[in-house]
Amino acid sequence: MSGIDIRVVGRAGRITISRPKALNALTHQMIPAIGAALEDWATDGNVGLVIIDAEGEKAFCAGGDIADLYSAGRRGDFEYGRRFWRDEYRLNAQLAQFTKPIVSFMQGFVMGGGVGLGCHASRRIVGNTSRVAMPECGIGLIPDVGGSLILATAPGRMGEYLALTSARMGPGDAIRAGFADLYIPEDSWPSLVSDLEDSNDLAAIESAACPAPETPLAATQSEIDSLFSEISLAGILDRVNASACCIATGAAKAMSRNSPLSMACALELLNRVRTAPTIQNALRQEYRFTSRASEYGDFIEGIRAQIIDKDRRPKWKHSPESVTRSDVSAMLAPLGDAELTLEETP
Repeated sequence: MSGIDIRVVGRAGRITISRPKALNALTHQMIPAIGAALEDWATDGNVGLVIIDAEGEKAFCAGGDIADLYSAGRRGDFEYGRRFWRDEYRLNAQLAQFTKPIVSFMQGFVMGGGVGLGCHASRRIVGNTSRVAMPECGIGLIPDVGGSLILATAPGRMGEYLALTSARMGPGDAIRAGFADLYIPEDSWPSLVSDLEDSNDLAAIESAACPAPETPLAATQSEIDSLFSEISLAGILDRVNASACCIATGAAKAMSRNSPLSMACALELLNRVRTAPTIQNALRQEYRFTSRASEYGDFIEGIRAQIIDKDRRPKWKHSPESVTRSDVSAMLAPLGDAELTLEETP
């Protein structure tokens, strides 16, 4: 299949995303192909572990290929997006629950769908170029692909900060926030992959690991906890706008660009996931929002402003002050017979 290379090398199942010019964005067609390979390898005695990586230097995976989602939404076909997200979330659950070790090597941009592909692996490796983020609120979505689970379990209020500001993390902060496990310089990756293919010995990963680089967010943890401890979007914005601390100015600017409805729903989403911090609960809560995002949310306008027209001037449906509890509840309400089920293989 174009854009992805799935094969077995030695004793390792190999999945390599090969769309470097598109920042290795995931297409809908790739999702069932990855799922089918995992299903085969789960019972293949010749495969001891799985390695997920990507071609190019700029990105492991910068997200999903959303052009088709936008086009479908524009013509009123909202079911296409629901199918895409159902299949993607089922793959995320499959990766998180896979019975054999999965090792992901995540260079460059790791965003959105890239988090779902690489950050649920059992060994998550970042390098010197890694930049991890969940920028979905900027396009009218919420942190999804199971990312809400990682955000909900991050230290203090780091999850709220990362969700509402779309802040990018270097390798050290990605490890601290729970998106990665180990830092290994990228020039060591080819030989490590070769060792894993031959031996399946996970001890090789630990031997290659180095101390993580500095974690700038760690130095501002107390400020983040103070600014983002309010339960409402309006309360957080009041604190951020009134603060003179070093992180507040950047946070205020970042939040001013994002969809107020998405940010308010992201806050509620993290609260819900904290009450039951499992991948299943996270994905089901996320799907309640994303299944409605094109029809009732800001997703189509967010894509228009950021990706299609690139005018960076989205006309959001709400201001931060006008988002109500009812608005949030409507986007995250149970879906009845349309609820996401996770038993199916994508």
